[in-house]
Amino acid sequence: MTNFFRANVDAMASYVPGEQPKRGTQVIKLNSNENPYPPSPNALAALQNIDGEWLRRYPEPFGEQFRQAASQVLKVPSDWIIVGNGSDEILNVVMRACTEPGCKVVYPTPTYVLYRTLTEMQAADIVEIPYIEDYKLPVAELIAVNGAVTFIASPNSPSGHVVPIDDLEKLASQLSGVLVVDEAYVDFSEADALALVKEYENVIIIRTLSKGYSLAGLRLGFGVANPKLLQGLFKVKDSYNIDAIACAVATAAITDQAYKNACVVKIKASRTQLTTELQQLGFHVWDSHANFLLVQPPQGNAEYLYQKLKEQQILIRYFPYPGLLDKLRITIGTDEQNQALINAIKALIS
Repeated sequence: MTNFFRANVDAMASYVPGEQPKRGTQVIKLNSNENPYPPSPNALAALQNIDGEWLRRYPEPFGEQFRQAASQVLKVPSDWIIVGNGSDEILNVVMRACTEPGCKVVYPTPTYVLYRTLTEMQAADIVEIPYIEDYKLPVAELIAVNGAVTFIASPNSPSGHVVPIDDLEKLASQLSGVLVVDEAYVDFSEADALALVKEYENVIIIRTLSKGYSLAGLRLGFGVANPKLLQGLFKVKDSYNIDAIACAVATAAITDQAYKNACVVKIKASRTQLTTELQQLGFHVWDSHANFLLVQPPQGNAEYLYQKLKEQQILIRYFPYPGLLDKLRITIGTDEQNQALINAIKALIS
């Protein structure tokens, strides 16, 4: 059989996203950290009012409408923002611009597994450094590697913890490469690292509208960084990477902060309630600053519970990776969905 692929691509394992059931399937889906509430009514109105002329023409190449709206919300200049087809594209753009074979890409583990996939695509050298006990960041070890790119997810997935800003500042000040702070779940946290981009030219903050804004299906994310860093990233992004519909809907969504914040309040309250109920069942639950929980069943039978819940049309996430074999990640759903999950778990563990 003819092999058409580069050696590093041929050797790669594909990234495996959370299971996506067919539309219309009656499941309780708590496996992909999607927001359980609908998008802003303003976003839905923008979708309904799309002008056909917008579809005939190419879109604005830098998503300027969204950049202006995000600039107002975040209090940063619009030319400090790069917009992408989901935050994953921004991660990919950083990798294409800043790494090549022989470069080191470093990140603590466990974390978002796409970082490994993107590194393998570039044939760069992967350096994975395990988190210290209780998910303390191995700052000295990360600095010692001095990677071309260093990824830090905060809040982190699957643990849900936030990396202290002092640790991030130590990295930013001592690394010669790019520090990527992936804040996909920042809307559910009380802390962020946005201020770092104003002080350090090598820092980019990555955010998404998939989680807090209920727009995972839209695919729009963005990065915030000094224009000196963005200048190189713009060179390798696709010419028209943000379509006109996504730009219009995302602009309406990020402008409606009141609606987003109201949904976040409900999710945080549900997170607290679900944590309490799981702890009462004997689960160890890590403190989470995201819209999910990392939990350890009392009998350590994580894969068994994952499979049995799936049989009951309840999807949660099991990761067959070192350090996670006895753990589960559970997305915060509506209170009704969370209660159905608890009832099912009670029946299984009794």
